[in-house]
Amino acid sequence: MRLIMVRHGDPDYEHDCLTEAGHRQAALVAGRLEREGISRIFSSPMGRARQTASYTADKLGLPIRILPFMHEITWGGPDLPENGHPWTLSDRIMTEEDADMSVDGWRRHPYYVHNAATKCYDEVTGQFDGVMAELGYHRTGRRYHCEGDTDRTVALFSHGGSGACVLAHLLSLPFPYVTAAMTYDFTSVIILAFPDRPGEEVYPRLELFNDTAHLRQASSRPQIQMKPD
Repeated sequence: MRLIMVRHGDPDYEHDCLTEAGHRQAALVAGRLEREGISRIFSSPMGRARQTASYTADKLGLPIRILPFMHEITWGGPDLPENGHPWTLSDRIMTEEDADMSVDGWRRHPYYVHNAATKCYDEVTGQFDGVMAELGYHRTGRRYHCEGDTDRTVALFSHGGSGACVLAHLLSLPFPYVTAAMTYDFTSVIILAFPDRPGEEVYPRLELFNDTAHLRQASSRPQIQMKPD
């Protein structure tokens, strides 16, 4: 199985929708994804992600399955600097401390013990494992048991935060490390490949990360007609 992760386009956060630039980005990434052989599309329930996904869904003639738990994460907690903002605090940990950044050790850091982002991480990853099981991969420790009928390509449209939760979980990396060192741009494409070996324990390979070639090539293409709201 190939899992293609796409961050939403340039957002209007106040109204939870795409800006004009975001609509253009969503149309361009749909063209980029057209040849990937996608058979299923998943999306966050939030407007900016759903609008981004709709361009690819319309181009491929596929429905969008909403995953309510993939909404953008929240953060905050008592006496946390920067209001508990994971990206800022993760950068502090990475640059100012020699903290325990093991796969689970980050949870014990004062920035994360009582941070709402940690609870969101657990909710996102726990429920995403349910989706993985539906797709034929059952979580066993830090690996997945391949259970057959897994030769497919699926796309997931989400956010910088909930997407980072999924990436950290699938790749067995510390969440703060991913938010600090693996940031990715609007409508960037990330591809993870899970071996199709029924009956075996497998783990994903990171094939592509933060691919925005479709945006860099946009200036040489005809203008894209925006979809009406």
